Amino acid sequence: MRVLGRSSSWPEARRIADVLRRETIGGALLLVAAVAALVWSNSPWAGAYEAVRDFRIGPGALHLDLTVGAWASDGLLAIFFFVAGLELKREFVAGDLRDPRRAVVPVAAAFGGVVVPAALYTLVGVAGGGPLRGWAIPTATDIAFALAVLAVVGRYLPAALRTFLLTLAVVDDLLAIVVIAVFYTSELAVLPLLGALVTLAVFAVLLRRGVRAWWLLLPLAGLTWFLVHASGVHATVAGVLLGFAVPVIASGASGASDTRPGPAERFEHRFRPLSAGVAVPVFAFFSAGVAIGGWAGAASALRDPVAVGIVVGLVAGKTIGILGTTWLVTRLTRASLDEGLAWIDVLGLAVLGGMGFTVSLLVAELAFDGGDHGEHATVAVLTGSLVAALLAAVVLRLRNRTYRQLAAADEEDADRDGIPDVYQRDR
Repeated sequence: MRVLGRSSSWPEARRIADVLRRETIGGALLLVAAVAALVWSNSPWAGAYEAVRDFRIGPGALHLDLTVGAWASDGLLAIFFFVAGLELKREFVAGDLRDPRRAVVPVAAAFGGVVVPAALYTLVGVAGGGPLRGWAIPTATDIAFALAVLAVVGRYLPAALRTFLLTLAVVDDLLAIVVIAVFYTSELAVLPLLGALVTLAVFAVLLRRGVRAWWLLLPLAGLTWFLVHASGVHATVAGVLLGFAVPVIASGASGASDTRPGPAERFEHRFRPLSAGVAVPVFAFFSAGVAIGGWAGAASALRDPVAVGIVVGLVAGKTIGILGTTWLVTRLTRASLDEGLAWIDVLGLAVLGGMGFTVSLLVAELAFDGGDHGEHATVAVLTGSLVAALLAAVVLRLRNRTYRQLAAADEEDADRDGIPDVYQRDR
């Protein structure tokens, strides 16, 4: 019976993992977790939520007696950045970022989508009396949420639009990681950082030599995370560094005809369900739980110059930065948009880039470490991300309707031309 139970559980586990790999499911879990946190933290049982979030656990001798919320942002979110690092490495080595001419437009758009929101936050928030330390909060784009919205509203949208968004969001995350490492590291301990580089190097060498033993690689990854955490650099940086250390090409691959998935692809396949189904929703649950105080409290929070700067940065800054930089690059260089894209498509994508959520919440937590500004920043991130999602959904839904009509017209033309149904289905 034990054997039968175990054997029957594996197909179920695989089915659950396959479900969690869907972008729409990951985005839905993220949304549910955020809403649940907001409801609980603004209910009569808010004290229980705070007690769970602020409960400390971990060995104090290793300075790891962290709150549950800190474990979510420092520990679990490192898994998300590990998967992002794997995806980014694959894009650079074997994906769209491999060809500079093809990658320059979305990469430049990502830079514009960071610079302009930061400038608008400074102009609006700081000029209104808010602290400069929150400038990086509206610069992020949430990969999971943005791709989930695109998947839900854009069944007939061109594949080039998803590729553009994925490239932009991945580069955006890389820039966010650099910002976290450079601007939000208060104290740096050199010895633990050097130790992290050593363990990271050993991790990379073992993978290069074909070692796949989890009992060896997992402790090395954990030790790298611990040493980065001890150095004062935010521990999520360890996640992306470990992702970069994983080879993309399978060891022993002889050429382009070798279609075996490389280590990066296999690792991403295994860890994405954990990231989408556990790490990101749990982080969102413990980050989005802010006592708003009803509509009056929300209105009060959104009057804070910090909140105003964040909302303006996410909604207007991302749109202007992404769309404007894309236009400049295509006008001033030989780079061009994909033939299947129209400028109205890029507008919808630029607005969608204002969904900061996961990384924006993390930066808000690092920037203000709680307090009134921190709570107001969280409300602003949720508000700005929601507004950006709704506006983008309207634009992209209209474009999806247009592309659906074009697809239907193509099918009618195919019918008139006598093309076999089999061919039409293949299309």
